[in-house]
Amino acid sequence: MNDTPNTPQSAAPPAPEQTRTPRIRPQSLEGVAYPKTIKSFVRRAGRVTTGQTKAFAAHGATYLLPYQSSTLDFVAAYAVDERARGSNDSQIRPTILEIGFGMGEATAHIAALLPDINFLGCEVHEPGVGGLLKRIGEQNLHNIRICAHDAVEVIDHMLPLQSLHGVHIFFPDPWHKKKHNKRRLIQSPLIAKLAARLKLGGYIHCATDWQPYAEQILEVLSAEPLLKNSAPAEHPELLGYAPKPHYRPLTKFENRGIQLGHGVWDLVFERV
Repeated sequence: MNDTPNTPQSAAPPAPEQTRTPRIRPQSLEGVAYPKTIKSFVRRAGRVTTGQTKAFAAHGATYLLPYQSSTLDFVAAYAVDERARGSNDSQIRPTILEIGFGMGEATAHIAALLPDINFLGCEVHEPGVGGLLKRIGEQNLHNIRICAHDAVEVIDHMLPLQSLHGVHIFFPDPWHKKKHNKRRLIQSPLIAKLAARLKLGGYIHCATDWQPYAEQILEVLSAEPLLKNSAPAEHPELLGYAPKPHYRPLTKFENRGIQLGHGVWDLVFERV
């Protein structure tokens, strides 16, 4: 039997009261800008490789165009190309805008295939910009310029009416979920802006591997009064889609999809 008297255990000090810091929504903070419109892109994280970093250093000053809120001087922007070609021609050569060029594989291929056409690429993904700069250096391409900025603002402020020969939008993010469809790039307001900036006879070429998006693109382009479908009427089985133009290369991703039985839809509409 234990004769030790029972002594009460000293009570543990009360735990400090937990307080929750209320969450403050960004739009309630005074002086903090909050986006009023949904962006047409999402900045995705990605690692810039050593080769891409070197390409930024070697070629960025020449081939990167800073965003500006005034009209782009096309002649000045591509002057290095004219000097490299030994040309004194100050005339504006045909210019094609590409929105969202990814890693630049198709852009570099087309620019090499069509050296007498200037290309302006808009892309916000830093590794993609670095990837295209690297291809520019490796392939000695002079007819490409890159604006690493939101394409909508570039269109609104830098590109005058009837200034473009063409527009390329290849494999934009399809935003598969129905609730996210509103984030898709190709919507009527953007197409109206692009159509107004095309020269007569210019074109918009879109390509996607997601059939519901292809159907939406066809509907949007068909509804724009400044555009007409270039799909050959003698081939109604194409359902309004165009055969793949010769200049658009098959990417590794696309080839893999074709081998798995996936479809790809090209749409080419001309300015009237």
